[in-house]
Amino acid sequence: MKEKLVIIGANDFQNQLILKAKELGYETHVFAWQDGSIGEKTADHFYPISIVEKEQILEKCKEIKPVGICSIASDLATITVNYVAENLGLACNPTANTLHCTNKYEMRRKMKENNVKTPGFAKLSNDPETWKVEDLKFPIIVKPTDRSGSRGITKVFNKNELEKAVHYATKDSFEKMAIAEEYIEGEEYSCECISYKGKHYFLAFTKKYTTGSPNFIETGHCEPSDIKKEKQEEIKENIFKALTALNIQNGASHTEFKVDEKGNFGIIEIGARMGGDCIGSDLVQISTGYDFVKMVIDVAVGKEPDFTKTTVPTKAVIKFIFTKQDLEEMEKFQKDNPEQIYRISEMELENLGKTTDSSSRIGYYIYTPEK
Repeated sequence: MKEKLVIIGANDFQNQLILKAKELGYETHVFAWQDGSIGEKTADHFYPISIVEKEQILEKCKEIKPVGICSIASDLATITVNYVAENLGLACNPTANTLHCTNKYEMRRKMKENNVKTPGFAKLSNDPETWKVEDLKFPIIVKPTDRSGSRGITKVFNKNELEKAVHYATKDSFEKMAIAEEYIEGEEYSCECISYKGKHYFLAFTKKYTTGSPNFIETGHCEPSDIKKEKQEEIKENIFKALTALNIQNGASHTEFKVDEKGNFGIIEIGARMGGDCIGSDLVQISTGYDFVKMVIDVAVGKEPDFTKTTVPTKAVIKFIFTKQDLEEMEKFQKDNPEQIYRISEMELENLGKTTDSSSRIGYYIYTPEK
């Protein structure tokens, strides 16, 4: 009889986890809101239960009796993963610390308590009378405390712009709160790691591209990054310190940070999960040879991650489609360089020219320019 693995989420990014689990011989049990996502079809068993219904999912998992539970690229899913896994005695991060990895204000507060370098920050409601931003140096970034995917983000240059930005952020926040942070200058990157029983392992640095101010929607990513070798060890050391401060013990992590022209380093935020946008599910595997998705599954079922390189490393790039011009450029690239195409997603053509955050992008394509 096959061992059973529970996966929280069924979208295109999560589907890479479902397919890998099936490849490894697990029977996949997938939970998600039923909306026609691809994972509904590829899962061995699909349950139309929202990923936020952790108690309901726990009761069903008591019947399933899985050997592990996991997800990739979703902060919301990690709350349910840790809750269910802890209640079933499976490998996870402590639920008591889940808040520090899913709420940006609590994350900043925890890092500051543990002497991890962090910019000035403040928690803001929709009531300007409660704001305490006198000590913050403008420009600042305002964003929801508890969302991801570039939702509700605004760069604010003075106090006159603050109220509109806070309303924009709290509208997207589950708890209707925003965080204001001093803006970190520099080029944007992320660090992809796997942790096992409290020990952290570095996998890759990712170069990130965005639309820039005011909303910083991610337009693409590239691995390996262009971070200078002499700077890399210092960055790893600081990130490992932050992971320990947040009590990330098991599973993937995705740390977003910036490095300015002088080499100054600053953490933007940390997720106790793989990076979305196919960073964890695909780019790490292509650029390093490490099977990151398998590592996530291994740790979830209580096994030490396997660092055997399963493919020959090569440069990996993902680009996202926003406009008709982007779509035409992709089609031309596919025609001229078919051997470099790794994967093209389904395209949500009704969103052409209407992108407001990462969730409303049209689609993406991944390619390997060194082939």
